Amino acid sequence: MQDVIEVQTEDFDQGALYDALRHDSLANGAIVTFSGLVRDFNQGHEVGDLFLEHYPAMTKVSLLNIVSAARARWHFGKVILIHRVGRLAQGEQIVFVGLTSAHRKDAFDGVQFIMDYLKTEAPFWKKESTSEGDKWVAASACDTQARLKWDKRDER
Repeated sequence: MQDVIEVQTEDFDQGALYDALRHDSLANGAIVTFSGLVRDFNQGHEVGDLFLEHYPAMTKVSLLNIVSAARARWHFGKVILIHRVGRLAQGEQIVFVGLTSAHRKDAFDGVQFIMDYLKTEAPFWKKESTSEGDKWVAASACDTQARLKWDKRDER
């Protein structure tokens, strides 16, 4: 079992990624996956396509840290995190997060945690093409609130 954490321009095959998770270990009874897609709207604007930039060395460390932080909270088997960069059209896949765990709660919480941190902490710069011109996109207040709930759980 070794985690797979990649940033790439190429699309990914969800079926192949699921199979890679499924063959992780018989001790893991749960697989939870999430795939993010390019929407045709965001923050009240129509979106034509999306361009994602990143600084590879910084991004890889950030993704490793996010997965490590999740592993510190829950017990996982294998984790696969794929994030795409470059120009992506409406409906294209942006991100895949999947993991195995002995129990479904750890698996659901782990995927949610990783996505909440990806949306707010991972150093990706997103530019949307809209009918009003290109716009750089910051993390939304909703995304920040979702991430902060994990910090509040730590304070209990």
